[in-house]
Amino acid sequence: MDAKIKNVNGTAISYYDEGTGEPLVLLHGFCGSKDYWARVIPILAEDFRVIAVDLPGHGGSSLPAGDPSIEKMAEVIKGAIDELGLGKVSLFGHSLGGYVTLAFAESYEEKLKSFSLVHSTASPDSEEGKKGRDIAAGKLDKEGIKSFIEGLVPKLFAPGEKHPEEIQMAKEIGYRTSPEGAKAALKAMKLRADRSHVLKSTKLPLLLVAGDKDQIIPLEKSFAVEGPNIKQVNIKAAGHMSMYEAPEELAENIRKFLKE
Repeated sequence: MDAKIKNVNGTAISYYDEGTGEPLVLLHGFCGSKDYWARVIPILAEDFRVIAVDLPGHGGSSLPAGDPSIEKMAEVIKGAIDELGLGKVSLFGHSLGGYVTLAFAESYEEKLKSFSLVHSTASPDSEEGKKGRDIAAGKLDKEGIKSFIEGLVPKLFAPGEKHPEEIQMAKEIGYRTSPEGAKAALKAMKLRADRSHVLKSTKLPLLLVAGDKDQIIPLEKSFAVEGPNIKQVNIKAAGHMSMYEAPEELAENIRKFLKE
């Protein structure tokens, strides 16, 4: 897959654009990149136009000027969607990408056909979680990105399941995250708002994907809302990384959701 670059108000945004048809946009998690979706894109591109974007400060995308925030990331993603002339899209956000998806749905709902949180939540950080973000930023400063990623990535996968190759792939992606990008994302996540009201009030089709062995975001946090427009999918034996742990199953659930 060839990466392309769009300039969005001075921020360089790197993305993949594969397949034809109804557009769906994929956003990755913290210290990830568009390459997180590498096993899912070819499956979905058989039926859809799939755009996988590097979030600001990750992969090949630069950081926008000013204080980092989830809202600013959502604004940049909206700019990229406008630049690409996509019209209405279905937006799928993994983890941090889910927080950005929620901010997007709150501010730009008219741009969406449907949206999805993949191993993500509408809840804000707890006080303990906020302290954890500060500790993580300090660790980044002290030990650098490589050591930080070594500690982070294995926890994203289901304990007891064997995924050595996938863990290494996720680490390699993480090493390429700039320390500034990682710290900006930590700050944005720490300060993010509670967006439970977005999930409760939307009338759009909404897909919630969880892994029953996710150590980062437990099932009850992923599945905090129910409704006639909401589909919940629990991927068995997956942790926080079903795009690596069960790519065919994840892709099939996305495809089914969009076809319905």
